[in-house]
Amino acid sequence: MKKDMINSFAWAGGIIALALAASLASRLGYIDHDTTTRIVLGATGLMIASFGNRIPKKFAPSAGARKAQRVTAWAMVLSGLVYAGAFVFAPITTAVAIGCGAVLLGMAVSFGYCLSLRNGAKAA
Repeated sequence: MKKDMINSFAWAGGIIALALAASLASRLGYIDHDTTTRIVLGATGLMIASFGNRIPKKFAPSAGARKAQRVTAWAMVLSGLVYAGAFVFAPITTAVAIGCGAVLLGMAVSFGYCLSLRNGAKAA
């Protein structure tokens, strides 16, 4: 548990430091405001992917829970990478729609799969 907290705080501190550095670079005229937004939101997508990658490494008491962990992990990793990629390649307004849609879809897949496992267990 302590290792997870340290990792989470490291991500938070890293994104805050990145945002401050990008803001300073923007204020000094090295990069524009669009680039600052892309850097910070791209890093946020990578954070989502990183957290998704850590999901299956947690203890799960049953086979169903392990299945749910794997599906959720894949959904979060892929949605985080799509989110980050959208902010690298797409125009900002399009990237917001694609990125947020990808994360919402990943969450819906995770939630839907958990519900299907639950309903399958009730039927059996």
